Amino acid sequence: MSESNPASERVTEETSENPSARELALAVDIGGTKMAVGLVTRKGEMIDRDIIRTDRDKNANDLFDSLAVIVRRQVERAGERHGGRVVVCGVGSAGPIEPDCATVSPLNIPAWRRFPLREAIAGIVGVPVHGDLDAKAFALAEGWLGAAKGHSNYLAMVVSTGVGGGVVVDGRLMDGASGNAGHVGHVIVNPDGHRCGCGARGCLEAEASGSAIEAITGRPATEPSYETMQRTGRMVGRAVASMCNFFDLPLTVVGGSVALGFGPTFFNAAQEVIDAHCRLDFSRGARIVPARLGDRSPIVGAGAVAWRGHNRRWASTPDEAVEPFGGSESDVLSPPG
Repeated sequence: MSESNPASERVTEETSENPSARELALAVDIGGTKMAVGLVTRKGEMIDRDIIRTDRDKNANDLFDSLAVIVRRQVERAGERHGGRVVVCGVGSAGPIEPDCATVSPLNIPAWRRFPLREAIAGIVGVPVHGDLDAKAFALAEGWLGAAKGHSNYLAMVVSTGVGGGVVVDGRLMDGASGNAGHVGHVIVNPDGHRCGCGARGCLEAEASGSAIEAITGRPATEPSYETMQRTGRMVGRAVASMCNFFDLPLTVVGGSVALGFGPTFFNAAQEVIDAHCRLDFSRGARIVPARLGDRSPIVGAGAVAWRGHNRRWASTPDEAVEPFGGSESDVLSPPG
C-alpha cells in the first residue's frame, strides 16, 4: 500500500461534484483466487465490474496496490460511463475478519494478516466503507434478489477455492461476537480427515473446497471424476444437515465454482445426505438448491453490504438502524423514504 496516494483527492472530488447524479455503491470482493470491484445500483443491478487475479506472490502492500488500481477505475467509471456517483462502499472478504473488515486475514491470502483493508480503501474512495465476510455478503445477495428471496431462515454457502457461509435466522444475518459467524467451512465432516489451513483436521473446507479437491485427487476441481463430485456433495450435505438441525433452517442456497460446476451430481448427493440426517420433525424436508445470481453474486453481495450500512447510517433512530423496514435483511436494503 503506497504511503502517498495522489489519485485519492482527485477520485473523491469527482464523486462529489455532481450531487444530482444517481447514487451508486462501490462493491469490492476479496477472494483467494481473484479480486473484483464493481458498481451496484440501489436495486441491486451490477452495472460495471473489473476482475484481477489474486497474486499470492506479492507482499501485502503490493497486493493492495493492484486492488487500488481497479478501485480507482470503477470510481471514475461511475461518473464517466454511468452518470452516477459513488456514495458508499461495501466489501466482502474471505475471512477471518475483524468487524466491518477493519482488518482481514484471509486463510488463502497469506500476505494479508490483520491487513487494515477498510482504512486502506477509505483512503482512496473518500466515502463510508462497510465490510463483512464474503459468504455473508453472498447470503445477503441471495436473500435480496436470489434463491432465498422471501425466506426468513436459510443458510447460504459458497463452495469454491474455500468454503464459507452466512446464516439468516428470523430475517437477520447472524454476526457473532467478532463478525465471523457462518464459517461453515470449519464444521468437522470427517474426523481425523485432511489437515485444514486453520490447523484442525476434517473441516469441510479441507475435504470439499477446490483447493482440497486438487490436493486430495491430484486433479484440479475443473476436471473432477464422478466419484469426486459425489463425495464433495456428500461432505457438504453432512455440514448442511448439522446446520439445519442446529438452527432450524429449511433452506440452503449454494453457489461457488465447485458447487455450480459439479451441478446436479453434487446437489443430488448433498440432498440424499441431508434427507438421511435431518430426521427431526422441524428439519425433515430441508432443501439444498443452487444460487441464482451466478457470478454476479460476489459483487451484488458486496453492494448489499454497502447499501445496508448506508441505510443504517442514515436511520433516524437506533431501533430503525437495526430493523428499519420490518425486520428482514432484504428490507434493510430498501432505500429509505
